[in-house]
Amino acid sequence: MSLWRKKPLGDLLAQAEGSSLKRTLGAWSLVALGIGAIIGAGLFVRTAAAAGQAAGPGVTMAFVVAAIGCAFAGLCYAEFASMIPIAGSAYAYSYVTMGEIIAWIIGWALIMEYALGAATVSIAWSEYLNNLLGGGIPYEWCHSPFEVSQSGVQGIMNLPAIVILSLLTLLLIKGTQESAFINAIIVFVKVAIVLLFIFIGWQFINPTNYDPYLIPEGTAPVLKPDGTIKNAYDGFFRHGWGGIIGGAGIVFFAFIGFDAVSTAAQEAKNPKRDMPIGILGSLVVCTILYILFGHVLTGVANWKDFADPAKGGEASVAYAISNFMPGYEWLATAVTIAILAGFSSVILVMLMGQSRVFYTMSTDGLIPKVFSDLHPKFQTPYKANIILFVFVGLFAAFVPIHVAGDLTSFGTLFAFILVSIGVLIMRKTSPEIQRPFKTPLVPFVPIMGALVCLGMIIGLDSQTLIVAAVWMVAGLLIYFLYSRHRSKLRNPSEILTHASDFLKH
Repeated sequence: MSLWRKKPLGDLLAQAEGSSLKRTLGAWSLVALGIGAIIGAGLFVRTAAAAGQAAGPGVTMAFVVAAIGCAFAGLCYAEFASMIPIAGSAYAYSYVTMGEIIAWIIGWALIMEYALGAATVSIAWSEYLNNLLGGGIPYEWCHSPFEVSQSGVQGIMNLPAIVILSLLTLLLIKGTQESAFINAIIVFVKVAIVLLFIFIGWQFINPTNYDPYLIPEGTAPVLKPDGTIKNAYDGFFRHGWGGIIGGAGIVFFAFIGFDAVSTAAQEAKNPKRDMPIGILGSLVVCTILYILFGHVLTGVANWKDFADPAKGGEASVAYAISNFMPGYEWLATAVTIAILAGFSSVILVMLMGQSRVFYTMSTDGLIPKVFSDLHPKFQTPYKANIILFVFVGLFAAFVPIHVAGDLTSFGTLFAFILVSIGVLIMRKTSPEIQRPFKTPLVPFVPIMGALVCLGMIIGLDSQTLIVAAVWMVAGLLIYFLYSRHRSKLRNPSEILTHASDFLKH
């Protein structure tokens, strides 16, 4: 069988129609789901990182560039999600438009976004919880065995990361509606605190911090205490207008999540109407908040401060509040609570998104059947959730945290590119299919979506691209050794009956 064999759209629609997953999510639940996945570590951490490493105060423009790329891709996602309302997101869309090998590559790339992302965020959640408690958690129980404190204490396991992962996994097994309700509460809390920071911080903006607005060429690199260079600004993507593109690649991590809405298509009450609202609505809300947040943060503190790892990164917002917003030190604590809430909802949606991608890949035969087994009472893919918890939990408990944001961004950007291309292919090969939502200005929007996302991939550092390439090679080995031979498209007796009549409705 050809590597480019495509899954018939009729089979996919019949699979969605006959799904046992409960349809419990309305439009506003999907919007909240998207906001829950988007506003998290990216907003509070990546904003300062992008300002200090590439964009300066122009980080607001970097958010605009990233948002434009997301908007183009989001419009393409919305067309697919309304036309093919099935769990699996970009994986499912690619299977129909570009064939099995591309679908597998996308499914494998989504693991970088969801599973590895959830593990990394859970470790960060543990760190912030310990900071909120004043370091009250013993070092050995909140760090991996590969980490040793300055006083010589060696870590055993990251217990708080395991706790948050287990609680959220149990919530997902209990049901999607319950998970969405808890997520809505978390979204309310963190959005309220973000708005509070914007409103109060606006009063402390120093206009001189915006001059110059872009990092000028020839800016001297920042030296670390040991004498090594922290950030050199002589690369094209590290100053001026090129820095805006480089910054967009960094802050793009902050936008990851709206595509996770599409993984819940089989659990939406009216997917043809609600999916576009959920995808585009969450993207619009978060883009506005991001631009305002970036403007206030770089106005309160100078971007050069964020190039210093002691002042930027995870502590950037707290640093700005403590040093430039006198009388509002309590807000730093509130921001920490918002970060914990943001991390929680991001982990929740990532775990849900990954389990739904696994569910669809399993029904196609590309991964073992256990990933598509549903709970007899709750009708959720509980075995996939449990296996995912073990994998993510082992990583979170025993592996030290590392910078995985750019790697996660790569997987997402790659998926966005192929979804954009997929819209062009489907418009040509299946123009007769009903499209409740149609991507406007085709082919301009899909082409621009692919080009902008490709530009942000090029703007990522070379180490990230090398690691991503190694990850993809590993995925291809699994496909050729296992998945290709067990695909249901390779075994016609297992393929679902074509639902040609269904396409007429």
